[in-house]
Amino acid sequence: MKDITVRTVMAILIDNREKSATKVQELLTEYGCYIKTRLGLHEGVPQYCSNSGLIILELVDNEKKHEELMEKLNQIPGVKSDLMRLKFD
Repeated sequence: MKDITVRTVMAILIDNREKSATKVQELLTEYGCYIKTRLGLHEGVPQYCSNSGLIILELVDNEKKHEELMEKLNQIPGVKSDLMRLKFD
């Protein structure tokens, strides 16, 4: 019997960083114990900083908490999030 490794990844798309970033950061801090890895991506150069961004999270532990975080993020205007459960054998 092969061991199956499951990883949970969340993608968070933020369309209006100026208005939404503080609320998103508060939630990420609240659920910080379930976040193993965080990667933030946005276009940024000295002359221009994009108002949209993408955050990728590797989540651990409680799947119910992952769902709860996603639901709360999706209630923030301009924020969309989704979960991916990746299975490797």
